[in-house]
Amino acid sequence: MKVGNIGTEVIGLRKLLKYNFLYRYVVIITLTISFITRIYVFLLLHSVWDEQTKKKWNNLLYKLARKYRETAERLGGVLIKVGQFLSTRTDFLPDVFIQELTGLVDHVPPMPFENAEKILLEDWGKNMEEHVKYIKKQSVASASIGEVYYGILKGGQEVAIKVRRYRIEEVFHKDFVALRMVFWILKVFTNFGKKADLKALYHELVTVMERELDYGQELEFGQYFTERYGDMEHIHIPHFYEELSTRRILVMEWIQGEKITNTEFFVNNRLNREQISKNLFDFYIDQFLNPGKFHADPHAGNILLRKDGTVAIIDFGMIGEIKKQDTDNFKLLIQGFIIDNYDIVIDALDKMNFLLPHANKKKIKEVIIDAVEMYSAGSLKNLNTQTINQVFDEVSEVVKEQPIQLPADYAYLLRAISIVVGILYAINPEIDIVKWGKDEIKDWFGMKSIVESVTKQYVKNATDPLLSYPRALLNFLESGERDRVWDKEKLHIKMKHQYYLLLEVFSFIMVVAGTFISIYSYTIGEVAIRYTGWMIAAVFLILLNILLLFHRSMIRKQNKKGV
Repeated sequence: MKVGNIGTEVIGLRKLLKYNFLYRYVVIITLTISFITRIYVFLLLHSVWDEQTKKKWNNLLYKLARKYRETAERLGGVLIKVGQFLSTRTDFLPDVFIQELTGLVDHVPPMPFENAEKILLEDWGKNMEEHVKYIKKQSVASASIGEVYYGILKGGQEVAIKVRRYRIEEVFHKDFVALRMVFWILKVFTNFGKKADLKALYHELVTVMERELDYGQELEFGQYFTERYGDMEHIHIPHFYEELSTRRILVMEWIQGEKITNTEFFVNNRLNREQISKNLFDFYIDQFLNPGKFHADPHAGNILLRKDGTVAIIDFGMIGEIKKQDTDNFKLLIQGFIIDNYDIVIDALDKMNFLLPHANKKKIKEVIIDAVEMYSAGSLKNLNTQTINQVFDEVSEVVKEQPIQLPADYAYLLRAISIVVGILYAINPEIDIVKWGKDEIKDWFGMKSIVESVTKQYVKNATDPLLSYPRALLNFLESGERDRVWDKEKLHIKMKHQYYLLLEVFSFIMVVAGTFISIYSYTIGEVAIRYTGWMIAAVFLILLNILLLFHRSMIRKQNKKGV
């Protein structure tokens, strides 16, 4: 058999198994255990962390992140959404991993129009022509959850028709089972269980993904933004056709425009960069400072610029929310920095649920004070690389030890802010955000309580309290796990136990999976699959017994040493 034919058959088999629960489950769990195992092996082999070791560590993380991205793009479903979600969780993932996940986009093949047509007919009724005069069968956008088509309604209105992908809800619910097992493995075999509230994180993930599956929810969000910003002259929110929208279909006004970062479009249409960037700034600063919902996915593809200079905002599938209590707590946080009262800062972080119950608040306060003292001498750009790395090293040790975790909405908010700032500087490099934001921040603070006594100082030197201090704090809180030091014998022993347990659990899972495959083959009459299943079960059963013997031997040796 030719190599090309084998490759084609493998691809065909993967497509066949794409909706199979067991296949998806095994791929996701195997990926997880493979990652943990490779990290354990690396840490066991490197007890001394010099520059060369750190370089190797970052290279390993890059390879793992790339493997995750490639698997997610091939398998689709929850893996893509988890990757996108985790790219916002800089509170416990290393930067090198985050950078690779940030590039994880919905690289999925277009859905056949027949599948979309079936959903349209089921939700609209048998005669689709009663609603639309024309639908372009080739999609204009393809994502992990939905497919977007260009259409014309009976009344002549141009529309974008968003249709949920074939069997995607079924796939998500299958993956949720695997995801629960992944979180159990992380809790038992890694430090995440101590550092993060994995149960809360799992529920956050499921809630976010369930919400994105329901286009009825996205319709409500779109209408919310229409009501809130409908009076903004230079901001346009598409009109949604509620009568044609369902849980699986979303119909909205077709927006003709270019990505906001297309600089040639500015030049060709003689558009005012400063005015457009100011309009965009005003739109988002209101969301970031005031209670209410905010657009949590403001990348350039979701912000379109029209020929008349109007900015159109599309895609309201990912939405965060700032509650009134959140704004009060953040004001308290800033006030603490302004008057150098770090008890207030810690209290605000606690109220914002950044700190888990067993966090060492005294130690965290000391690190914040050290960070502020360093940053008070100048902004980030005035610090050399060596100094910044030193700060990161010191802070990462505390962040690694202390249970600090960003709630989902704060993670989305930080990500949204960073994206918007990047876009603003891309379209207008001369932008003066401090000047634009000064009055907005003054109004946001108000003139009550302690703010009244420090307003003059705050306005006079806005850059330091507004940008340097909070930015330093957030950067440190966002630092992920990195540059760990594994040089104590007891920690090595503990890791070896976890390493053996991990491989034993994985082997057991593969024995069960192989047995299940073989039993399942009897129902479909595939002898080849049956033999493959029994072979997998036998190989991993042997491996399981070997691991148990070695593990038992290791325990005996440690007992004799009295460790």
